Amino acid sequence: MDLATLLGLLGTAGVIVGAMIVGGGIAPFIDIPSVIIVFGGTATAVLSQVSLGQFIGSIKVGLSALLHKAADPEALIEEAVELANIVRKEGILALEEKEISHPFLKKGIDMCIDGQEPGIVQRTLANDINLSIEHKAQGITVFEAAAEAAPAMGMIGTLIGLVLMLGNMDDPKSIGPSMAVALLTTLYGAVIANGFATPLANKLKLHMNEDKLTKKLILESVEGIQEGTHPKVLEQILINYLPEDKREAMLAKADG
Repeated sequence: MDLATLLGLLGTAGVIVGAMIVGGGIAPFIDIPSVIIVFGGTATAVLSQVSLGQFIGSIKVGLSALLHKAADPEALIEEAVELANIVRKEGILALEEKEISHPFLKKGIDMCIDGQEPGIVQRTLANDINLSIEHKAQGITVFEAAAEAAPAMGMIGTLIGLVLMLGNMDDPKSIGPSMAVALLTTLYGAVIANGFATPLANKLKLHMNEDKLTKKLILESVEGIQEGTHPKVLEQILINYLPEDKREAMLAKADG
């Protein structure tokens, strides 16, 4: 689980709700027409831009921002080097009983064990990477669309509230509810866009880039293992995927 995402979203909600409670309670900030305008309008505006499948799939993609667990690239490099050592000494079939931690690495190694041609293995894994990125990108598109639509719906709600208020200036009792719609729709739109949709879209982009780099590292690992690259040479190649500050530490560990 991505603890930072969970803490960030809960923290945002907590700060907003806490400010409402301190200011006099939550009840004044709840208005059903405003909820319908902003939440309903945002959902339908987004739905008009994507397919129904993409809209529903975005829920699963959004949950992945909370459940995401980043792979440890250093551990993957060490595992790849270990597998390369086994193959160099005993052959590729020796990996049949070997437990492999990452499912994408296991998929590549299983294809090698089955005797698939290197070109087919590389093409299959590369397609997997591209499709995974495309799936996440579709989810990101939905959240970005929501971040754009919510403030616009808030503004529409504000205009509706102002029209109602100006149209009933002779009835003082109607001014309050109309003003509530005018102000609360703007609040709801801002909260949806800046408190949830935009942060989730940005976090999903971060996760997508992390996963892409991890899978490219694994792709390089499988290629090296299948081609019989010397474990030390493979390690030198894979270390380049690490941030510069971690490369030196791992090189020193390898030399030691």
